[in-house]
Amino acid sequence: MINYAHRGASEYAPENTLSSFYLGLLQGANGIETDVQRTKDGILILFHDDMLERVTNSTGYISDYTFNELKRIKVYGEGVSDFYDGIVSLEEFLQRFSGYDINFAIELKSANIEADTVALIKKFGIEDRTTVTSFEYDYIKNVKLYDDTIRIGWLVNSDGVAEIDKLKEIGGEEMAPKAEMLTNESIKKIRDAGIGVRAWGVFNTAIMKKIASLEIDGMTVNFPDRLNRYLTSSPTSAS
Repeated sequence: MINYAHRGASEYAPENTLSSFYLGLLQGANGIETDVQRTKDGILILFHDDMLERVTNSTGYISDYTFNELKRIKVYGEGVSDFYDGIVSLEEFLQRFSGYDINFAIELKSANIEADTVALIKKFGIEDRTTVTSFEYDYIKNVKLYDDTIRIGWLVNSDGVAEIDKLKEIGGEEMAPKAEMLTNESIKKIRDAGIGVRAWGVFNTAIMKKIASLEIDGMTVNFPDRLNRYLTSSPTSAS
């Protein structure tokens, strides 16, 4: 199973920053999940929200700032209140992490970034270890139009069963259902369609243990250390 550090080890470090990604690997993750959107001057950066307020010391829309302006903004974490890091570009992220033997889940958060995201994936040679994902069906459909060899995954707010045929229509390889909705039956239906399964929304240890007991390919967690302990030792050692 792939242990994806969700925005890095985001329970402990500022999400989608270099410190969070490095910490995730130190905690045993063998995958990194992150979010991509575009700045005012066209740079692809890693940030989840449309707006800055929730995790930074600034305000406003990401798309209203240039990359140089965003680099001066502090991104704070939930684990240590006085620690901060900065916003990073997708290219810098791949320069640092593409050499590691890990998998990548890259979520498209805005429109018209599919082609540039695919170009960077190919530039760093991580096509065979990357799944481009989105909640927006058209975004992942566009990825396949640009390059049908790129693996895509559809994030859905369901168990994924009703979306199987639509994903198969565009040659999708992975369904990413909401963790709490997954069952053995829904996973079997997805797998029988020749599609992989990755769970999202694993926000606590109870959900983590439930999902780890099912036949899935991976999950995204804010606490890769706890999932790593659970997968490499007895279930009772996770806390």
